[in-house]
Amino acid sequence: MRGSIDGLGSSVPLGTMLPAAFADDDVLQRFVAGLDEVLAPFLNVLDCMDAYFLPSLAPADFARWLGWWVGAETDGIQDDTAEGEARLRAAVAAAARLHRIRGTRAGLSEAVRLAFGVEPEITESGGAAWNARPLGPVPGEHRPRLHVVLRLPAPTDADEYRLDNLVAAARPAHMPYTVQVTAVERTHQT
Repeated sequence: MRGSIDGLGSSVPLGTMLPAAFADDDVLQRFVAGLDEVLAPFLNVLDCMDAYFLPSLAPADFARWLGWWVGAETDGIQDDTAEGEARLRAAVAAAARLHRIRGTRAGLSEAVRLAFGVEPEITESGGAAWNARPLGPVPGEHRPRLHVVLRLPAPTDADEYRLDNLVAAARPAHMPYTVQVTAVERTHQT
């Protein structure tokens, strides 16, 4: 939370802006010095406003609000840890790029990776091909489908719910989908 900061000086002291007739008035100078102390945090925010809109520099609570403002997929990202805060900032920074590739395999993969920190396995029915002759074979499958598998170290029911919501928001609108969250297979070393 932002608020008053002890010892923060004003970047624009009001006492220096008073007319010359009041410059030597001690009572008035002390009064406006009190106003300077109250206004200093606001002026500091205004002086640093550009930093508030950079996810890497903004305070964590403002970065979360900024993510909501730009439509970043930040649901379920806990920013109370250093790793969670870094994932939140990365998701907010990538929001504009993700909106451009929304509905594509790359966009869905990136959204899931930013939300969970793990690369998903995506299988789909689509395809693209080019042929110099007309009436060539149609690529892909006749029935649309999308399946997203996420392998996590310790999956929970909440992870599957979060993945379902994320895929529903980031997939092509016409595409039926299924999701699956499984545990990472551990290999035993002897």
